[in-house]
Amino acid sequence: MRKDFGVKTWAYPMPVFIVAAYDKEGNPCCMNAAWGGTYDTNQLMVCLADDHKTTKNIIESGAFTVSCADAAHVIEADYVGIVSGNSVPDKMERAGLTCEKSKFVNAPIINEFPMTVECKLLKFNEDGICIGEIVNVSADERVLGEDGLIDPEKLSAITYDPVHHTYIKLGETVGHAFSDGKKLK
Repeated sequence: MRKDFGVKTWAYPMPVFIVAAYDKEGNPCCMNAAWGGTYDTNQLMVCLADDHKTTKNIIESGAFTVSCADAAHVIEADYVGIVSGNSVPDKMERAGLTCEKSKFVNAPIINEFPMTVECKLLKFNEDGICIGEIVNVSADERVLGEDGLIDPEKLSAITYDPVHHTYIKLGETVGHAFSDGKKLK
């Protein structure tokens, strides 16, 4: 038997993306955005409200980065989601986050988050959908596996649970994409 909950914005998993951009003076700002993902081949999207400082920065600079929040930085990731850069301009500093400029786009890479997708702004739709062309993905060597690729277990990415308002660490491999289903052929 199933239980009906009605209309809820519940989907699993919801990423915990930390979206960052520079303002016109070159000051970094970031925010937590759980509504986002792949848009098309080599494109990423995040749903952002117009009133965010980071949104304004993205539109002005034409670039942004999206970092995967990790278990080691849950407090920092949550903080940049509940505090507005419009009222707390130094919120990254208060969160203890540092950054360096991307070599590929005019946007900051937050050093504390181990994986970052670097994007050039393609368009910002009237409904708040920000679409970026992925120009690079960078990862700290501490999250690489023996094969030189990102190891999900070492990455310790977190996901947002919209039902219980918690963060959950991703981890265990339970199957192999484009392979396990062949057993049913």
